[in-house]
Amino acid sequence: MRASTYTLRYLWPLIAAAVVEAVISPKVFIIAFYGDEGNAWLDIPDFNLLAQNITVPGVSVKFPDVHCTEDGSICQLVAGEGEINAAISAFSLVVSPLFNLTNTYFLLAGDGGINPKVATIGSVAFAQFAVQVALQYEIDAREKPDNFSSGYIPQGSTSTDSYPRYIYGTEVFQLNDALRQHAMAFARTATLTDSPVAQAYRQQYANVPEFAPALAPPAVVGCDTATSDNWWSGALLGDAFAHFTTLVTNGSATYCTTQQEDSAVLEALLRGHLLRRVDFGRVLHMRTGSDFDRPGPGVSVADNLFYAQGGYGPALRNLYLAGVKVVKGIVDDWDATFAAGVRPKNYIGDVWGSLGGDPPFGPGSIFKGKGAIALPIREWMRDMSTSA
Repeated sequence: MRASTYTLRYLWPLIAAAVVEAVISPKVFIIAFYGDEGNAWLDIPDFNLLAQNITVPGVSVKFPDVHCTEDGSICQLVAGEGEINAAISAFSLVVSPLFNLTNTYFLLAGDGGINPKVATIGSVAFAQFAVQVALQYEIDAREKPDNFSSGYIPQGSTSTDSYPRYIYGTEVFQLNDALRQHAMAFARTATLTDSPVAQAYRQQYANVPEFAPALAPPAVVGCDTATSDNWWSGALLGDAFAHFTTLVTNGSATYCTTQQEDSAVLEALLRGHLLRRVDFGRVLHMRTGSDFDRPGPGVSVADNLFYAQGGYGPALRNLYLAGVKVVKGIVDDWDATFAAGVRPKNYIGDVWGSLGGDPPFGPGSIFKGKGAIALPIREWMRDMSTSA
C-alpha cells in the first residue's frame, strides 16, 4: 500500500470533519495545560466558561471537553501536559468542525518555572520568543568534554557555541510583539496577588546581586520562554538553556520562563495558519512563575526541584487576575481594534520562514521569503486524494 493512501485512509475522519461548517466563532480561546490551570478560570464573576461544554474528538482523553461562554465569544481548552499531549490536542482543536477560528485570539495561559535573574515567582510573563531548548544533542554531564560548559550541544554542531546545523523547524517561534504590548498593557491594570509563603521563598536569593529581580513583588514582565519535556532544576541546566535561547535567536530572546508544552501548541497553530484555519498573528503567550528554575545559596538543587513550590498559589491566581484583563480587553475593544487584527511590526513564525518573510535568526527562510504553500483545507484534501 502506498504511504499516501495509508495516510489518507487513517486521517480521513479528521480531515473530512474540518470542512463541515463551523458553528462557534470565539473571539478569545484560552489554552491551559492541566486541571489547576483550567480551574483558575472557573467560578469567576466575569464570565461563565461552563455555559457550553463541547466534546472535541482528538483532544486529551483526560480533558475531552472545550468550555465556552453562552455566546461562544470566549472558550477554553485544557490541552494536557507535555509536548505530545499539547500538540495533538491543539491541532485537533484547529481542525475541529465545531469551531471557526479564523479570527480567534489564542491566549496560552499556564504557570511554570521562572529565572530568578530576570523575574520573580507570581509574576506574569508575556513572551515574544518560544525556544525548544531540549532539541539538542545531549551527553551526560559526567561524561562531557572538559572544555564544554554543559552536556547540551546544538544538533549537527561539535561545540556549544555553534548554531545548530540540523534544524527541525520548531526550535524558535516568534510572536506578534505589537499584540503582546496590548496584552501587557491590559494585564498591568490588574492587582496581582502574593503570599507570605512566596515572600519567604524569595529570601533565599537575598544579598546576591544577580538575583535581585527574585526579591521583587509579582509584576507583569516581557521576557521569553523555554520548552522541554524535561522538568529541570539547577543553575547549570538553567544557564545552558539560557545560552541556547540566546544562541538560536541571535541574541534577541531573554530566557525567563520554563514549561513543557508551548512550542508544541505554537507549531499546531502555525500549521493551522497554513491550512487557513487560524491566524498566527493572533497568538499570545502568558506564563506565571510558580517556582524558580534554580535555588539560592545554601539550598540544594534537589530540594529546589522536589520541595520548593512557594509561588504556586499566587501563580495560579495571577493567571486569572492578569489574564482576564487581556481577555476582556480584546472582547470589549473588538470592533475598534481587534476584529481586524493587530498588524505585526516584527517577523512572526518559525525558524524556517514557513509563514513568509525572513526570520531574523538562524540561517534564513528556506522558502525564499515567500513561505510554505498555504492551502484551504478543502484543497489540501483534494490534493491528498489525487496523490493517493
